[in-house]
Amino acid sequence: MYRRVQQAQQKWGGSLTAIDNWLDERQQLIVSYCKLAGLPPFEKDRHTLPAQDKIREFCQLLMDYLSAGHFEVYERIVDQCTVNGTDSRKLADSLYPKISVSTDLALSFNDAYADHLSTRNSAAFDRELSELGQALEERFELEDELIDTLHAKHTDDSVSA
Repeated sequence: MYRRVQQAQQKWGGSLTAIDNWLDERQQLIVSYCKLAGLPPFEKDRHTLPAQDKIREFCQLLMDYLSAGHFEVYERIVDQCTVNGTDSRKLADSLYPKISVSTDLALSFNDAYADHLSTRNSAAFDRELSELGQALEERFELEDELIDTLHAKHTDDSVSA
């Protein structure tokens, strides 16, 4: 996941401020995810839940990332699709429902863990975090398709602000 966001930053960085900010948020989200999951180099004791403040921080980054996607980047893509072509609009319309699957999973995770650790054990938390990670990875791939469309077909002086 982390390598993918670095590649995205190299490919589309500097083309649109909203995309730059969004990719920066994605990078922060991935680092926070890796810390919670105990992925190298952030090893953790597999038998304990992470500290509540770390979970809350991750959930806040997750909600910020989802919001930026829905209310900044996706909106920009839809606006540009209506101006510059139906092919891009069709792509966006086909990808949004797939992206929504991960949104629902992320919202459920946030509801379960952001403000309190539920009665779930470490194994349940790890499983749900892993499922979320897989969904986010798929989401990032779909979002990259949207970014590529915006970048390739719709970058001009009016969207580079």
